[in-house]
Amino acid sequence: MDATGVQGSVQAFGDEDAREMQAVANGDKAAFTRLFDRHQASVVRFCRRFVADEARAEELAQDVFVKLFRAAKSYQPSARFKTFLFRVATNACLNDLRRPAAKAEVLEAKVRDDDGLSVLEEGADAATPLHALEAKEVEAAVQRAFGKMSDRERAAFAMCRFEGLAYRDIAEALTSTESAVKSLIHRATVQVMKHLAAMAPEGSAV
Repeated sequence: MDATGVQGSVQAFGDEDAREMQAVANGDKAAFTRLFDRHQASVVRFCRRFVADEARAEELAQDVFVKLFRAAKSYQPSARFKTFLFRVATNACLNDLRRPAAKAEVLEAKVRDDDGLSVLEEGADAATPLHALEAKEVEAAVQRAFGKMSDRERAAFAMCRFEGLAYRDIAEALTSTESAVKSLIHRATVQVMKHLAAMAPEGSAV
């Protein structure tokens, strides 16, 4: 794609991040710093859904941004930047899970006290110890559900529910189809609901 085509794709998406990637490709290190600052927290959050360990998630996130920097010159804005970013992040996480002990680490990991990933994070009143405890219990149930999901279910669910990506963007990130993504998210949601139901008092509804 020539420069005119690249610029047209960027304008079509209205994607400031894609413009930053063009700047990185042209040697603008400050543009890369802006991308890192803008997306580092969400990439760590996404990676932690796979490895359930803060330190390892941060290491994986660093690897993702190294790969992103190296890919700048070959990057083509044919999709939203965030789609490209999470494709790189997903591949990094799936490769990490191929380590012999990785599955056991995910299943056995405990949610940290300072975990900030609660599904109740948005709109929840965490001002009281009771609400904070409830949010933590829900988060623990969700993390247990993640341990029961397939790798692709985990990736699709995290991108959809926690990062807000549309089905079409998730499909592109996973090199899949929208219908397949919907099935992945449905199965993952069923797992989450099962674990939330298990923590509810007997006779009550989730």
